[in-house]
This record gives sequence, C-alpha cells and structure tokens, in this order.
Amino acid sequence: MKTSLSVPSLRREVVSDAHSKLVVLDFALCAAVITPAVIVYWRVTWALFDIYLLPAHQQLSVVASLCIGFFGVTLFTLAQHRLDTVLHSWRDTAGYYVITRSYTALFGCACINSWRGIWETMDLFTGSDPAVVAATVVLAFGTLIAMGTLRNVVAPPVSTLSDHYHGYFEVPTLFRLRGQRGTGSFLYVLDSFFSVCIIGSLVVIVWRGVWNIMDEYLYPDMQDISAWLSLAIGYGVVLIAFALQPTVKSIVKKVRGIKRMFIVDTYLLFSFFGAVNVWRGIWTMLDVYFLPDAPMTSYWISHIACFAILVALNSSNSILVRGVYMDAEEDGTQCVDFPCYYFRLLVQKRKRKKTRNAEQEGKEMIQIKVQPTDETTETVTGKLLSSSTTNENGGVITSKMNGDEAEDTLPNNNKIV
Repeated sequence: MKTSLSVPSLRREVVSDAHSKLVVLDFALCAAVITPAVIVYWRVTWALFDIYLLPAHQQLSVVASLCIGFFGVTLFTLAQHRLDTVLHSWRDTAGYYVITRSYTALFGCACINSWRGIWETMDLFTGSDPAVVAATVVLAFGTLIAMGTLRNVVAPPVSTLSDHYHGYFEVPTLFRLRGQRGTGSFLYVLDSFFSVCIIGSLVVIVWRGVWNIMDEYLYPDMQDISAWLSLAIGYGVVLIAFALQPTVKSIVKKVRGIKRMFIVDTYLLFSFFGAVNVWRGIWTMLDVYFLPDAPMTSYWISHIACFAILVALNSSNSILVRGVYMDAEEDGTQCVDFPCYYFRLLVQKRKRKKTRNAEQEGKEMIQIKVQPTDETTETVTGKLLSSSTTNENGGVITSKMNGDEAEDTLPNNNKIV
C-alpha cells in the first residue's frame, strides 16, 4: 500500500528546512493518530462492503469489488489532469474543499474495493496453505523488485499524504506516458490500466501473504495475544527504521547503482514488515475488542468519525492507494525518507506567508516613495500656479493665499513640473 507526497519540489524544500524536533513530532503524530485513524477507516469500510455488497453470494461480491475497484481507480487515474485543470481556478474556495474531500472519499472506496476483491480472490483460488502463500509472496516480491517498484508496498506509519492542493489529483503511472502521448492516447490508457491492475495486484498479494503467514504462526488460536504481539512488533520495527534513517541516508549518499538499489530495497522491506504488523495488530484488535458488540452502528460511526478526523488533520489522502512509484528515483536521500509531514508543512507555510507579506509591504513602500500620486502632484501644482504671478521682467511676486500675503523672489526662467 503506497501513499506518497505528490510534490517533490515541496518535499525537498520541507526536508531541507526540517528540524529534528519537528521530525520527531511529525512521526509521533503519524504513528499515534493518523495511522490508527487510517486503519480503522479501512477496517470498517471493508466490513461495510462485506455487509452491503451481495452478502449472500460471495463470489459475485468479490467480482463486484474487483469491478468497482479496478474501474474506479483507473477512472480517477485517467481523470487526474482534467480534474486539476478544471478545478484550478476554484482553489481557496469552499466549493473546492467540498469537491476534493468528496473525491478522496470516493477514491478511498474504490481503493478498498480493489484490495478486497484481489485479497478475497486469492483466498478463493489459492487458499491459506502456508507453502502456497509463501510461494505467492516470493513471486510477487521478485516481480516488484525486478520492475523497480518495491517501494509501493509501504503504508502508514511509514508513509502518509497531506491534503495539499499542489498535486491533489496526481496519480503517477508506471511508464509516465502522459507527457509524451497525452491523457487521451491509447498507450496512456494501457499504462494506467497496467499500473492499477498489475502493480496494484502484486502489492496486495505481498500484503496478504505476509499477513496470512503472521496469522498462521503468531499464536493463531489466541487472537488477542496475536494482535498485541503484532502491534508491538510493528511499532518496534517502525521505530527502529525511523532511528536508522540518518545512518541509511549517509550510506545512500555514498553509493550508486546496484548497491544503492540494494540498500534502499532492504530498508523498504524492513519498514514494510513493521507497517504490515501495525496494520494487522490494530485490525485484529478492532475485531476482538471494539466492533463485535454492535457491528452496524460501530462501522458507520467509525467510518464517518475517522474520515472527519483525517480531514481535520489535513491528512485524508492518507487513506488512498494511488500511483506507481519507482525505487530510488529521487535524488539524494529522499528515497529512504519517511514522507510524514505535518508540523514541518505548517512551519513552512507560516514562513512562506511571512515572506510574502514582507515582500508585499516592501513593494508598497517603494511605490509610495518613488511614484507619488497624480492627485497630490496636481494639487500642489495648481496651488502654486494659482497663487503666483510673474511680471514681464521677473522679480518680486506678490500673491494672496488664504488671506495671508506671501512674497517670493523667483527667476523668470523657472518652470514648475
């Protein structure tokens, strides 16, 4: 499951200005608040489709999920550029806010359906035999590594996505054909379909396989203990991965080629194992402790509340699984950086706002000093002209101004401009 920051330039700027305290705060918020909200949202939405989507016909329900998921995600992928173009002028309006959050909710349901359809299709056709499950995991892992797309398996708390309007609708495809062929070309449609159906399916197979292996060997008859252990393992691995980031970054800076790819993929695999266990732990705890007593009420309340929390935190896009990202495609150390930005983005926005305000005030002061208004110039000129007369030889000029007598001596060749 991959969520990634949509604006690489913004990401580089944020990373370069980040302070260690803000980095820790971002990770803490992601691990303690955003990740549980995302997992609960996925769990209850998945359950709602179990209840409402042809519950009496399992195979038809699975096929329906596959159709909804593949069609929905592919449609949003194809429409990304059109949506961005049409809604560009709506930014900073209430209408834009409502449309974008509705887009996220619909896209999220399509993502969950695609995962549900693929997951349960594998359950129907391959079963849960450990040997078969392990074989599917190895095959899927090998394919993703060979295609350079292993990084798409990571998910919260390793990776989150903020609701920034830059790149809000962006869904990268595997072959990046949009700039070459256009959004309506047949090759672009194939690229989008392949990205959604092939790469997306491989990611789901990897997640299902590791999850099922943990179900099989981690206290399979004691769900509560299994959930707690999985949660402890998951957060422990994620914390270690977070602590190792500076070391891994320093190594990645120094190596190139296959060595760099190997280090990046190893780090991603380690982080992925932590993320899967975090998801499995919270998901199973929901089944054991929170949801069984009043499933329908609990599902709907949790679905709405979690989405509202994520919207309030400006992180609702973290529920999405969209786009294909290539291993080590970023420059420098960003390929092993946890894209968990919240407080750093707030600080960055505040700095930008102060800079813009200062620049605007400076421009206004310059305009006032350099370019006096025409009205002021005309008023001064009119007063001088109306209050003075010059004799033909020049000399003393006497005039009445506001009842007072004023006397000035000016040469006759002076001009008032």
